[in-house]
Amino acid sequence: MTSTSLSSIPVALTIAGSDSGGGAGIQADLRTFAFHLVHGTSAITCVTAQNTLGVTRVDALPAESVVAQIQAVTGDIGVQAAKTGMLLNRDIILAVAEQASCFPNLVVDPVMVSRTGVQLIDDAAIAALKAKLLPLATILTPNRYEAQILSGLDISTLEEMQRAAQRIHQFGSKAVLVKGGGMAGALRGVDVWFDGAHEHTLTGQTVDTSNTHGTGCTLSAAIAANLAIGKDLLTATQHAKEYVTTALGYSLNLGNGQGPVGHFFPLLQRQG
Repeated sequence: MTSTSLSSIPVALTIAGSDSGGGAGIQADLRTFAFHLVHGTSAITCVTAQNTLGVTRVDALPAESVVAQIQAVTGDIGVQAAKTGMLLNRDIILAVAEQASCFPNLVVDPVMVSRTGVQLIDDAAIAALKAKLLPLATILTPNRYEAQILSGLDISTLEEMQRAAQRIHQFGSKAVLVKGGGMAGALRGVDVWFDGAHEHTLTGQTVDTSNTHGTGCTLSAAIAANLAIGKDLLTATQHAKEYVTTALGYSLNLGNGQGPVGHFFPLLQRQG
């Protein structure tokens, strides 16, 4: 058999942590890139011991190691888009920000607070994220609690989501997507997109499942993949939301806790 070389395949880079349970982080991002026919590359920031029940250990890599991974990819392969996930500490955040000029498109998932409201990084890391990385983003994708921290607003209504998106946009990113996965009632799953000139309320089908691990990682990775393909920012966001919604419909009931979304749902559809 003769191999077929696809020299024009787009490339995306994920800068995030490793999830040993395979539901989020680097693992979710690479599966999302592959679904979109984008070659996935990675720079691992930390290694976690986790499963569907939670995280039991986190080990950060040195910032120099993260930079070396980024430079190895960008210096040889090149990327059309990058995304950040868990950066964990101030040193890694500052180091990644210094490399951001290598990325034509940068999707920043500002992983600061879980969707249940638990703070994941310390105040020094949050300050570095605000000052150095957020202004470089093509799009930010904060969840409800992250949006509250960044905007200084309590968020419980659509109007408050809209005001928060406007405030967060002032950090300097091209666009902001305030995610409604942590909202209650009819606002659950409703997202607000704002680019400084235009605002869109993005709605979709609500999927009734408790297996939602990795949805934030998957959404930001899907946006990055769509940007790498060449789609405009709003279209990339809309298509990414559609992908996540469908993947939730095929979520995996694994382990004894919260399972992941079904990133490879076409294969699950075929199996069914």
